[in-house]
Amino acid sequence: MLYALICEDKPDGLELRKSTRETHLAYLKSLGPALAFAGPFLDAAEKPTGSLVVVDAESSEAAKAIGDADPYAKAGLFTSVTVRRWNWTVNPPA
Repeated sequence: MLYALICEDKPDGLELRKSTRETHLAYLKSLGPALAFAGPFLDAAEKPTGSLVVVDAESSEAAKAIGDADPYAKAGLFTSVTVRRWNWTVNPPA
């Protein structure tokens, strides 16, 4: 089942995001096929303000555990993380 992790950054989190980015990306890559896709939300100035991470997990608890293990989350970058069941209806990958 797919779950969307909708993550909102702290207002002053840009430097923390930058300093943690490489370990965050390595973590996402380590998820293998459990990671459907991921990327940052951007503001009008094209600066990251949060993240969208979609994972294939057995339950919302398992998806939350994936999010909790993300280096961004461990570093305290996010003010909130919402986990929601998600259905890829249009243009899913083959």
